[in-house]
Order: sequence, then structure tokens, then C-alpha cells
Amino acid sequence: MLKFHQIVLRKFLALFLALFLIVGAIIYYWIYEYYINSSKEAFKQDIELIALQITPTTNLDNLAKEIKSKLHIRLTIIDQDGKVLAESHNNKTSMENHRYRNEIMQADTQEYGVAIRESHTLHKKLLYVAKKITLEKKILYIRLAKEIVGIESEIISLGIKILIVLILFFIAVFVVTYKINIQIQRETKKIVTFLKSLTKKEKLTYIHSTYSEEFEHITNLLTKVSQILVKKDKQKSKYTQTLLESNKQKDDIISAISHEFKNPIAVVNGYSQTLLEDDKLNITIRRKFLKKIYNNGLKLSNLIDTLRLSMKLDGEQQTLSTKKVKLYDLVEDLVQNLQINYPDRDVIIEGDENATVQVDETLFGIVITNLIENAFKYSEDEVHVKISSESLEVIDTGIGIDKKEIQNITEKFYRIHKNSWNNSLGLGLFLVNKILSLHHFKLHITSKINKGSTFKVIFS
Repeated sequence: MLKFHQIVLRKFLALFLALFLIVGAIIYYWIYEYYINSSKEAFKQDIELIALQITPTTNLDNLAKEIKSKLHIRLTIIDQDGKVLAESHNNKTSMENHRYRNEIMQADTQEYGVAIRESHTLHKKLLYVAKKITLEKKILYIRLAKEIVGIESEIISLGIKILIVLILFFIAVFVVTYKINIQIQRETKKIVTFLKSLTKKEKLTYIHSTYSEEFEHITNLLTKVSQILVKKDKQKSKYTQTLLESNKQKDDIISAISHEFKNPIAVVNGYSQTLLEDDKLNITIRRKFLKKIYNNGLKLSNLIDTLRLSMKLDGEQQTLSTKKVKLYDLVEDLVQNLQINYPDRDVIIEGDENATVQVDETLFGIVITNLIENAFKYSEDEVHVKISSESLEVIDTGIGIDKKEIQNITEKFYRIHKNSWNNSLGLGLFLVNKILSLHHFKLHITSKINKGSTFKVIFS
């Protein structure tokens, strides 16, 4: 991992390179355009002056040489047929016809013709500016040209100067930054030393910095954190036993969940293996095995649904979709479904057949189902369900619940120690209590050992 000053150096170098390329490109094109435009304007003025010097008696060749000597630019004078009449930089007799040069054709239709191209004569890239004039009814073209390479050399020269300025600027910035970095390293080292002490038994409880407002704020916060940690350490021993008990409860829960999932999976695997290995298995037995596999699949699905619902309720993520429900009809439907799994058990429904309540029908159905199933598991006689507009009661005559257990029985994964884990994973009454709380209902439990229990849902 890089040190802070190394990171800063890399960032500055990257920034410098990007800035230099951007600024260099902008300056290059700006100067290039500026120089070209300036040269065009200068050429136009020069052409006007040269035009004034041309008379019927003017020696054009001498004029071309004079312009080359004084202005160091190329002058070419061309007649209307494209023949070169005078040339400052080359033998005019060896030059091609210029009638169809771009700048000459532009000069026919515009005040000035302008072109930038490679010279066939000099084999260099030139800027050309041409103008058409009339001398004693004869058309002449005055053309000036200058080499473009001069522009590029000037741009490079300026770029080098800018590069030097940028380098000096970044060196100055880096030196300042490096000095700041050294001080930051000192303050950071002090903070790191303090943090290391927090991992040891002998903790430092105070740290302070005056280098900057930010470091002062950080060190003040660290001092507060250190003091809080010291207090936490003093309280730690008080919670050790609670944590041990919680871990034991967690292990019990995992063991219970594992046990409840293991049995259906073992049944599914066992019967599936038999079906796969014995192609000649009697059709009746095959159907029986498939039914076992199907039922245990449903059992696993119900276990998973129960766990998911418990997590949503525990995390307060479950929403309600309520409507007015006729309690008597809802209980009848749920009892019919339960008797598929409990064919030998009876449920007696009593009370107001027209009583209604505003509930989430699906969730409230889980409440009634769990209460009746709970009564089935801990009693052998019939179960009574009493309905009114104010409450719903599920009454059994089973083994009852000890008073000490009643206050904990609705907790998640709680089980009465003398009873074994069942398919609900100890979640049945937890779900009941959570769903009722979501509806703002209350659950009241009364019980007597060996006489039975009453679970009363109060709608208010």
C-alpha cells in the first residue's frame, strides 16, 4: 500500500500531465488559428500595397525579388490564363500553369482567395492568399505565400515555456503539500498509536490535537469513544452470563430446526431411493411412497413458510390487508382443513354466528389454526371454540401450563422444557402474539395444571 505523499505525488503527476495536454492542445489550436488569420490579414494589406506598385511599365521580376528581400515572403504574379509572369522563389519558366489553383479560382468569385496546401514547387506546406486586379484591361493575379512550419515552431517554443511554468508551479505546490503531509503523518501516527492502545488492556483515555480544526474534532471524538469503551468494559462482566445463555438458546434453536428438517428430508430421500432402485415395485406401494414424499414436501414447505413469516413479523416488515370477516364461517373452514391431519379430533364451535371482525383473513387464520393445533397437541378431548363480537376463545382440557411458563410461552422458539419440540419449531404462539399485536388485539392465557388451558383473543 502506498504512503500518503506517494499517493499525492501520483495524483499531482496525473493532474499535471492532463492539464498540460489540455492546455497545450487549446493553446496550439488557438495560436494556430490566430497566426493563420493574422497572416491572412497581413497578406491582404501587402497585396493592396503591391497592387499599387504595379504599372504597365513595372518590371514584375524585379518586384518579386524586392518583395522576397524586404518582406521574406513569396510573391507570384499570374496572368488570366494561369501563366506565371513573375516568381520570387523559383524559376518561373519551369512552373506549371496556375489557372486552376484553389486560391486563384476563389479570387475569381471573391475579393481574396485563400488556401493552405503543399507547394508542388517548393515541396513545403504554405499559406496562399491571392487577389485579382485589372491592369489596362488585362487581368492579373497577385499571390503571396508563407511557409506554415514557422507557425508550428513558434507554437512548440511557446509550449516549452508553458511547460516550464507548469513544472515550477507544480514543484511549488508539491513542496507545500509534502510539508503538510509530514505534519499530517505525525498527527495520524499519534491517532494510530491511540487506536492501538484501545485494543489493549491498558487503554489511553485522552488524546488531543491543535494542528487543525478537523484533527481537533477527531481527537475529541476518539477521547469520548475511549471513555465509552472503558465504561463498556466495566459493564462487560455483567452481561457475560446472559451471552452464554443466549448462545445456548441459539444452539438449541439450530438443533431444533435441524431436527425438524432432517426427518422429512430423510423420509423423502428414503422413499425416493426405493422408487429409483425398484422398478417393479407394486403400484399400491409406489403410490403410498409417493404420497409420503408429497406430504413430507408439504411439511418442509410449511416449516419454511413459518420461519419466513416469523422473520417478517419479528422485523416488523409484514403488512396488513384487512376486511370485515364473519368469524363463525372462518373458524368452520379452518377446522375442516385441520381435520384432514387430525381426523380423530373434534372441535366444537359455539357462540354468535353473525359476529364479524376487521382482520387480515390470511394472518388471522394462522392465529386460529395455531391455537387449535396447540390445543390438539396438549389435550386428548374435544376442543371448544367460543365466538363473540368482543373475543374468540380456544379451550382445551389438556395437561395445562405452569404459571411460570405462561409469561414466556409467546417468545420466539420458546418451548416448555418437559414438552418436546413439535413441527411449529416453537413458533406457533410467537406468530399468534405477533399477528395479534399487528391487529392491535390482545391474547389472554389462563391455565391450570392437568385441567386445561384457555387462549382468549380480545378484539380491543
